[in-house]
Amino acid sequence: MTASARSRLKRLQFFLAAASWIGSGAAWAQHRALLPQPRQLIYGEGRLRLAGIRIRLEPNPTAEDRFAGSTLAGCIGLATHAKVPLLDRGGSGPEIVLRRTGALDPLPAPGETPGPDSRESYSIHVSADGAAVDARSSAGVFYGVQTLCQMIEDPSDPALPAARIQDWPASAYRGVLVDMSEGPLLRVSEIENQIDLLARWKINQYYFYNETTIALRGLPPAAPGARIAISDVRAIAEYARERHIDLVPALELYGHLHDLFRREQFSDLADFPHGVEFNPDNPQVARLIGDWVNQYVAIFHSPFVHVGFDETWQLQQAAQKGDSSPADLFVQQLRKVSGLFQQRGKTVLAWADIMVKYPDTIAKLPPGIIAVPWFYDPRPDPQYTRWLAPLIEHRVPFMVAPGVNGWNEIAPDYNLTFRNIDTFIKAGRAGGSMGVIDTIWSDDVQMLKPPVSPGMAYGGAASWQSQPVQQETFFAEYAAIEYPPAIAPWIASGLRKMADSESALQLVLGQDTMLRLWRSPFDATLLRSARQGGGNLRRSRLLAEGAEEDFLRAIDAGADAAKLESYLVECRLLDYAGLKFQYGVEIADAWNNLGPHPTAGQLENDFDNLVTSQQHGKLADLMEMITALEPQYKQAWLDEYTVFRLEAALGRWRAEYEYWRRLQANLQDVVDEYNPKAGLPAFASLLPRD
Repeated sequence: MTASARSRLKRLQFFLAAASWIGSGAAWAQHRALLPQPRQLIYGEGRLRLAGIRIRLEPNPTAEDRFAGSTLAGCIGLATHAKVPLLDRGGSGPEIVLRRTGALDPLPAPGETPGPDSRESYSIHVSADGAAVDARSSAGVFYGVQTLCQMIEDPSDPALPAARIQDWPASAYRGVLVDMSEGPLLRVSEIENQIDLLARWKINQYYFYNETTIALRGLPPAAPGARIAISDVRAIAEYARERHIDLVPALELYGHLHDLFRREQFSDLADFPHGVEFNPDNPQVARLIGDWVNQYVAIFHSPFVHVGFDETWQLQQAAQKGDSSPADLFVQQLRKVSGLFQQRGKTVLAWADIMVKYPDTIAKLPPGIIAVPWFYDPRPDPQYTRWLAPLIEHRVPFMVAPGVNGWNEIAPDYNLTFRNIDTFIKAGRAGGSMGVIDTIWSDDVQMLKPPVSPGMAYGGAASWQSQPVQQETFFAEYAAIEYPPAIAPWIASGLRKMADSESALQLVLGQDTMLRLWRSPFDATLLRSARQGGGNLRRSRLLAEGAEEDFLRAIDAGADAAKLESYLVECRLLDYAGLKFQYGVEIADAWNNLGPHPTAGQLENDFDNLVTSQQHGKLADLMEMITALEPQYKQAWLDEYTVFRLEAALGRWRAEYEYWRRLQANLQDVVDEYNPKAGLPAFASLLPRD
């Protein structure tokens, strides 16, 4: 029997067995939402009470099977407040049986395809008498366990609803790339928190993005504190493997290496002095990369490696120095690097932006390479034709890479993120995409990572299930999965308001709200935008304040305050940003309304008391808010990051305070020394200068 025939038979058997069960939408509405949404789910009548339940592992359980069992026991124990035993043999009473029918196959391998017969597919059968998870591999069993954990209902009498499920992923490769180089450096404990989250959402690859932060032999730190020990990387890989996630090295072996080249001992390896990209004509480059490849292969045991090769902005200039075209120079280096890894049995991925920019490269790509087109805004090209069409035309295998837009924003732009993930996955699947890599960058050093978690989860659900995730209900469903019932509604409400606050602020400041935050509100362009967008500034602030209140209510209901600290900081910073640009308009208008020669009384009453006063003046408000926020931001940083780049980040906060302090002093000098005959100076002349 062919694989397709077996699949049809399985589906027929599933529906025949479930024919007498409830399959209506009304039945679904009675139960918890499951994400990712299972491929086939039919609810029956009755429930399996979990008080006194046991978990049985069969046959001949391995460490992987026991880990899945202990994960399920933890979920049930949390609901029942009782220890759940794991058994290798049956006994009396209700049981949940975890049954692996094939080899372990814990991690994704090259050449995988999705489908009902895939390595990761699983089935679940729950009745009032017991439950069973059946899967071919340990990964399938683990994913079945994650679904069972979501199915637990009724906190007063925890139970699983009677149900039959057949499930498998729509994408064989479902990854998340996390930046460990361009911004702060995550603590190992926070990386493990991320891996735990991704496991719950059925992600199977964690791309560990590194430029120069891994402590390779012979490579001094690119900056003080910017070091990840090899032992830590190996420990992270083992932690991920237990959760059926492959730790994949995501490297940069052409561009994005300025941190290396700014050290004088490596500066002559760049194409331009202290530049960004390798000079492929320098023989020392080949020796250095060869050494790095050997070390990376020894550190990472994944069969995959991502070699980078994106944003080589100086490629055209470098080509002009010799006889090669930019396309030839790019392909020449890509062939060398990919060949080194392929000789060691690795499957190589590379970013596709330069391939698309120089289409002549596509026909010359190394055999077997997987292109990774990335783009983070679907609005100009919702079908991603520019990025996908050249690869599809040349039959180049590819994975699509949307992003969680949070690297230059005060709070993650969830609204744009969800559209980007949905549209890119849809376009990719239509063109034959192998999988998805959801990217988490840290371009702006200020970024806090925990608030991107909903975006990671959304990407996991969207890459597993065949139908689009329901954006309008996602926050409620995400919160119900990640938080206890008493907390979840407040989290969902806070996330929705924070998302809409960021979107409203962008209507005034543009998408890069974190970058605009530190600019003067008296900049002519920003002042005009703030004056025109006053309604959006007000809306952004009201939403941010509402989100803050929701998260505080979640803490009052029992949520871990430390885990919500970064959310609170971002809400308060959104509120500060809105107030800052509101005040910019109000201060400028108050000064202009004075006219060139106000009386001393007018200056004091209509400006000094409102703006420069130490008691509730607008400038005092801004100084108070930014200084109150700084230690909260610092604590949120230290909860997730090492101290690397912390002082550089805090420098912006201190400069912000100093700007308002100096402006207040300049304006106070005018008030104290005011001569009505001489009149007021131009307001622009009083603004602090760098």
